[in-house]
Amino acid sequence: MNVAAASSGQQMADCVSKVELSVCCENLLDKDLTSKSDPLCALLMNVGGNEWVEIARTERVNNCLSPKFAKKFLIDYCFEQIQKLKFGIYDIDNKTIDLSDDDFLGELECTLGQIVSSRKLTRPLLLRNRRPAGKGTITIFAEEIKDNRVVNFEAQARNLDKKDFFGKSDPYLEFYKQTEDGRWQMAHRTEVIKNNLNPSWKPFRIPLRSLCNGDLQKPVKVDCYDYDNDGSHDLIGIFETNVTKLLAASYSSPAEFECINPKKKQKKKSYKNSGIVSFKLCQIVKEYTFLDYIMGGCQLNFTVGIDFTASNGDPRVPNSLHFINPNGYNEYLMAIWSIGMIIQDYDADKLFPAFGFGAQIPPQWQVSHEFPLNFNPENPFCGGVQGIADAYHNCLPQVKLYGPTNFSPIINHVGRFAAVAAQQPKASQYYILLIITDGVI
Repeated sequence: MNVAAASSGQQMADCVSKVELSVCCENLLDKDLTSKSDPLCALLMNVGGNEWVEIARTERVNNCLSPKFAKKFLIDYCFEQIQKLKFGIYDIDNKTIDLSDDDFLGELECTLGQIVSSRKLTRPLLLRNRRPAGKGTITIFAEEIKDNRVVNFEAQARNLDKKDFFGKSDPYLEFYKQTEDGRWQMAHRTEVIKNNLNPSWKPFRIPLRSLCNGDLQKPVKVDCYDYDNDGSHDLIGIFETNVTKLLAASYSSPAEFECINPKKKQKKKSYKNSGIVSFKLCQIVKEYTFLDYIMGGCQLNFTVGIDFTASNGDPRVPNSLHFINPNGYNEYLMAIWSIGMIIQDYDADKLFPAFGFGAQIPPQWQVSHEFPLNFNPENPFCGGVQGIADAYHNCLPQVKLYGPTNFSPIINHVGRFAAVAAQQPKASQYYILLIITDGVI
């Protein structure tokens, strides 16, 4: 088993940039008999050979063959690496997470470098036999992220137009930012409020870069729609503003905007508006990333808990999870190495407590659910990932696998340290507990 150590935090900051990928499609295949497809985009990354791992997916857009997905993909761009990506489009007609039971509408394989160098990449979608997926195309926009500020909103509306024949409107808002070429690109979509002409939406947040690229004077367009299940959403009204105007909002003096329906305005001379959208709160805050904490000196504290219950099987038998193969590995050691090698770069002393649970331990052979792998209660620390592996090797033949599966003592043990750290004025300690078990809980 080959394990590559991660780069140090400072090196990572020097060679990695974060990019945001926005996706839209046109002319997708229609797989639904009585309506249009309900597309979703899944992003997969190649991890070697023909192995792909899904890293994110967008929301589902109902009854739409030319979707503009609101959810963005946030990904690390490493200049010195070839990062192969796959964008898969699926028609979602059930509530399962598995995409294998959904209709496949096409895919695009490319590299992140191709997208970044183009900034806007449009390609035809292909089926798995590499033939065109009809006239379907996918367009991917890339933006480098340099601003981690977000805008918190609280919004409501009143006196919206009634759009439904048998009920009131089901309103939602869509926020758009203006691109350099004058197009409107979706930044956020709120939830739908059912059957309400005076809705109050849940508080929401939009990254400032997604809303206006950090330019507070840049135009922002807001569309208010009435949601329909068949995808033919009715426009209630629109208005344009900017973040500077929105920032004037307060609970005592909301920022209010008239929703204007262009067709109604053109037809009726007496037309005033189709309702008022009111912002009670618009506040810019900085959203700190994990990397911000790491580079600010936060230490990761890594603890391992290993399952020594009898359900693992006799360690001397090859089908046991504790059986160490001729190469010196088993499932437990692979998990320890895979995760530990990443984390150890962010721990200054590289001393990791390691515990076992569910075994009878010497010399009295009582069952313990929190025993140090090195059998030293005063100093359960192991030197680096290799130290954990060595302690595990030495411990395994000295204990008797038993039961039951009870890892709450180890959780409580680490939780006590984390609770103390949480009371400190600075976020300088971050605790990670890796519990490895056979799954029989």
